[in-house]
Amino acid sequence: MKLILNETVQRLGKIGDIVDVSDGYARNYLIPKGLGIATTPRNIIAFEHLKKVIANKIKKEKRSLEETAKAISALSLSVKVKVNEEGKLFGSVTAKEIAELILAQGIQIDKDNILLEKPIKETGSFYLPVKMPHDITAQIKVDVTASTESEDVSPEPGST
Repeated sequence: MKLILNETVQRLGKIGDIVDVSDGYARNYLIPKGLGIATTPRNIIAFEHLKKVIANKIKKEKRSLEETAKAISALSLSVKVKVNEEGKLFGSVTAKEIAELILAQGIQIDKDNILLEKPIKETGSFYLPVKMPHDITAQIKVDVTASTESEDVSPEPGST
């Protein structure tokens, strides 16, 4: 039986492929799970139309992501942290903190997209890649600086 795959099936084919499978496999597994549909002329035409719609949607999404990548690349973030006498940070700057700083600039991004090999544990300037869908990457500059003593001192809650 010939089927059009609605989803990518491991060891069988990718979405949109026309595959030849046994009748039982098609009727008992692929069709009930929505992984494939029969290759009737009507389904082939409908699937070709769906491919065009998906392609247009992907183009729009890609354009939007490229604009977001340009906006991210234009950013220069600054993080002030406490450091010891040798210039080492108390704690570290993580991808989550960087994602929150980007969000504060009005750009929504997942922390998992920031490719930080290990948390930043020293002061300096760092250029970090930000990986986005459709193989789009951006570079963001993060300046980690030591905070001064006057910035560190804040009154304890409840003290007078």
